[in-house]
Amino acid sequence: MSNGGGAGETPDHSTLRKASLKVALRISAACAVMVLGLLAATALYLVNQLAHPEVPRSASAGAAYAYLDSRDVLEAMLIAGVAGIVLAGIVGWLSARSAIRPLGDALARQRRFVQDASHELRTPLTILDTRIQLAQRNTEPGSKQAQDLARIREDAATLTGIVNELLLAATTDAPDRSAAPADLADTASGVAESLRLVAEQRDVRLDFFAVARPLARIDANALRRAVLALADNALSHTPPGGRVTITTAIEQNRAVITVADTGTGITGVDQARIFDRFVRTASTGGTQGQRSFGIGLALVREIAVAAGGAVEVASTGDAGTVMKMTLPLAAGKND
Repeated sequence: MSNGGGAGETPDHSTLRKASLKVALRISAACAVMVLGLLAATALYLVNQLAHPEVPRSASAGAAYAYLDSRDVLEAMLIAGVAGIVLAGIVGWLSARSAIRPLGDALARQRRFVQDASHELRTPLTILDTRIQLAQRNTEPGSKQAQDLARIREDAATLTGIVNELLLAATTDAPDRSAAPADLADTASGVAESLRLVAEQRDVRLDFFAVARPLARIDANALRRAVLALADNALSHTPPGGRVTITTAIEQNRAVITVADTGTGITGVDQARIFDRFVRTASTGGTQGQRSFGIGLALVREIAVAAGGAVEVASTGDAGTVMKMTLPLAAGKND
C-alpha cells in the first residue's frame, strides 16, 4: 500500500495490515464453520449407511463394485476441508488488502495535508510573534498597551503550540511523554486572564481560585487548550449577569480543574454524550431551546484521556453546571 513516499513502515501501514488480517481471519472462520457443518452432516450420513449396509444379491455380468473404507473417506474430506479453509484465508487476505488500499492512500494524503499546512503556518506565526515583540519595545513597560500585547503574544504562542502538536501528530506514532509537569493553577489563571475581556463583553463575571497548585504530567499547551475549551463552553451558556468560576485543587491524589457556570443546566441529552462531537440537546421550543456543544468538549476529553485523566459533568441543574477534569499528579512537589 502506498504511504505517499518514504521508506519503512508507517503507523497507517501497521493499522491497515492488522485490519486486512482481521478480515482474512473472519473469512476463514466463516469457511471453517461451513466446512465443519458439511463434515458433520457427511459423517452422520456415513454412520447411518454403515448401520444399514446394502449388499448386492447378485452381480450382473461385467458389473464392477468398489468398496471404500469410511475412515479413508473422512480423512480425505478433512484434508480437503482444511485446504479449503486455508485457501479461503489467502483469498480473504488478498481481497482485504486490495479493498483497503484506497483507504491507505487517503490516510497518506491526510497526513501530508496536515504536515504541509502545519509547516506553512509556522512561518507567519513566527513573523507575528516578532512583530508583537517589536511593538512591545515601543510601549511603556507596565502600561495597559504593554499588558494587552503580552496577552496577544501569549495567545500567539498557544496557537504556535497547537500547530507544532499537529505537525508532531502527523509525523510520529506516539505522543511525547517527556514533557515537564504543567502547573494547573498557572494555566487556569492564564486562561481566565485571556478570557476576561470576552466575559466583560458578555456581562459575565469570570473568577479564578486556586485551592491548591497541583502539577500534572501533561503538555502545557494541551492543558491550556482543554481549560480554554471548558471555560469558553461555560461562557457560551451563561446568560448576562451570570458567573463562571475556574478552580484548581487536589482530590483523592488527583489534580483537578473545575469550571462552574450559572447557566440553565444541561437537559435533553445524556450528560456523557455532551463530550461527543457536535452533539445537540433536544429542542424544547423557541430559538433558545437547543444547545450545541461543537467539538470543544470532545477535544477536552481526548486531551484528558491521552494524559491518563478524565472529564465529566460533576453536576448540572437550574443553578448551573460544573465540569470537572481530573489528571494524574506528577511526581514531585504538589501544593
